Amino acid sequence: MSMVSTHLRQRVIESYAPREHASDAASARTTLAELGCGRRARIVDVGGDADPATARRMFDLGFAPGVEVEVLRRAPLADPVIFRIAGYEIALRRVQARCIEVSTPA
Repeated sequence: MSMVSTHLRQRVIESYAPREHASDAASARTTLAELGCGRRARIVDVGGDADPATARRMFDLGFAPGVEVEVLRRAPLADPVIFRIAGYEIALRRVQARCIEVSTPA
């Protein structure tokens, strides 16, 4: 594991507090690329199989653990996808969105 990815894992949005009770079993984990339009989810992990530079860029754009993200729309050929995060809209390719793991309510 690189120093950048180690550092990214240590940085967590202060408002995020991992839950340790039974309702976590009811939430499903998936990647951002697999969410449908109009769905909301909370980011669990950034990086996955991405190289450290990509993981760092995603983190700098606001894709950090604990942040809520919403899928707004997809381009006609399903790539890129427009997301709303931290009050602004951002487009990501599906390849990049697959690097972000999210938790959706059941």
